[in-house]
Amino acid sequence: MFTGIIEDVGRVYRWQARKGAGTLTVTTRLPLGEMELGSSIAVNGACLTMVDKEKDRFTVEVSPETLARTSLKHLRRGRPVNLERPVRLSDRLGGHLVTGHVDGVAIAREIKKRGKFSFFSFQVPPSIHPFLVPKGSVAVDGISLTVNQCEKQRFSVAIIPYTLRRTNLLGLRVGAKVNIETDIIGKYVQRLLESGSLSRDSSFNDF
Repeated sequence: MFTGIIEDVGRVYRWQARKGAGTLTVTTRLPLGEMELGSSIAVNGACLTMVDKEKDRFTVEVSPETLARTSLKHLRRGRPVNLERPVRLSDRLGGHLVTGHVDGVAIAREIKKRGKFSFFSFQVPPSIHPFLVPKGSVAVDGISLTVNQCEKQRFSVAIIPYTLRRTNLLGLRVGAKVNIETDIIGKYVQRLLESGSLSRDSSFNDF
């Protein structure tokens, strides 16, 4: 489990695709000595398992399912990637609950700057749009953000300078693909509605 608060922006050192899967090596300033092999780490919001590490870089395996569902297959050497270690039970939840299970890929359609804020607009697949609500939470490449507006399979977010400088959004361009994970609470509510366990007239006490 993660919080969507990015700890470091690493760089792709090596990306090796093979038989529908892949191996990704990333350089980082994170204290890898504190992490064991087999530990989870979020790379652009995708929860991956560390299988090897050196002083300033680590390697993760990317499964066929993860490769198909995320934008990781588009990574190239030198590309910046958002990194976050799993949250500890003693940590503050600074962002929101992020599982690292990416729902799909969005495309950056518009990037504007107004004053000191940057506004990003993304187009999402039809399967993702129902889970996006104004002022709700969404993880974009692993970054915990608040939905500003959403309509017609698009949503927008406002980025403060601090977040822009400390994530891969700083170099994002129109047309770039990003990983999207919607709020897990919304997904559970949708499943309960589909199963008939809840009706649309249910109250909070029914949860």
